[in-house]
Amino acid sequence: MRATFHPASVDTEGFGRELDKIRDEVLASLGERDAAYIRNLIAVQRKLELAGRALLFASWLPPAWAAGTAALAVAKILENMEIGHNVLHGQWDWMRDPKIHSATWEWDMASPADQWKHSHNFVHHTWTNVLGKDRDIGFSAMRISPEQPWHPIYLAQPFYNALLALFFEYGIAIYDVELERIPSGKKDPKEALTQLRAVLGKIRRQIVKDYVAFPLLAGPAFMPVLLGNLTANMARNVWGHTIIFCGHFPEGAEVFTEDRLEGETRGEWYVRQLLGSCNIDGGRLFHIMSGNLSHQIEHHLFPDLPSNRYAEIAPRVRALCERFGLPYTSGSLARQAGSVWRRVLRMALPGPGRSAAGEPPARTLEAAA
Repeated sequence: MRATFHPASVDTEGFGRELDKIRDEVLASLGERDAAYIRNLIAVQRKLELAGRALLFASWLPPAWAAGTAALAVAKILENMEIGHNVLHGQWDWMRDPKIHSATWEWDMASPADQWKHSHNFVHHTWTNVLGKDRDIGFSAMRISPEQPWHPIYLAQPFYNALLALFFEYGIAIYDVELERIPSGKKDPKEALTQLRAVLGKIRRQIVKDYVAFPLLAGPAFMPVLLGNLTANMARNVWGHTIIFCGHFPEGAEVFTEDRLEGETRGEWYVRQLLGSCNIDGGRLFHIMSGNLSHQIEHHLFPDLPSNRYAEIAPRVRALCERFGLPYTSGSLARQAGSVWRRVLRMALPGPGRSAAGEPPARTLEAAA
């Protein structure tokens, strides 16, 4: 749905000042508690990966295979979501630890860190949910807003969205190269080729590690280890796809046109981040496993604040939204996932579409509030 923004309807600058206060307070309070959190989490993640790989070496025993695969999947999810994603956002740069710094971290993901930081940190977080600016709207492959022109290829999007979930890291890596911009001249083919080679290099290293080296080391357990590694990688992909889609595409997540950016103030930027994001309800462990992207609203408002602070910030942000008459969209994982898939299915068909509540595509900020 498209949000037509009316500045007079909300004290956006007052809202922005209150959020700036929250940001300043968190920055001023960062210290050993936060540093210990990320260091302990990295240690836990590495132990889980070691335990998972060790158990898989005994995977001729079905319980060892199940436990090893589960431990490895959790380790890979933690490495991508709560560690890699957030380290690459610069959330831990204040520690000045070269081992946990956005300039030096390389994650267990097909996307090279530098390419991902450009497409995600800069493009997506700057132009969140602005059609024609934010390529993350449908990831250049799906129609998730009525304002996107319909094409018959979108009839297949429920099918290829399911495939994307299974192979999410590879889809994102290719997407980050921006191949679709080459025909229009917006992307230099030589630059794209250089980036594609970097992606293929990372994919090759992952294939060698997970599907050749560790299975060979397992000897007679070659095939169970290979299948365990494949299952862990796919579980990580499906989980990451689910969390990211639930934070960006359920009903309630607004889409904007480029005219919304004209003269945009900091307060209006904050409001756009709020309206373009949705949270997922859950407990502490769920939030950690989601990379705290279950607090997608807080993440879009404060992308460089340490993720372990989002849970304590969230009630204050919700209270501010109530005070300023702004929506704060949150729901269970099942509810948000169901909403996403309804949207994917509906937008696969031609026509402007309507929300699950029967609302028309165009919606003003006053109506949203």
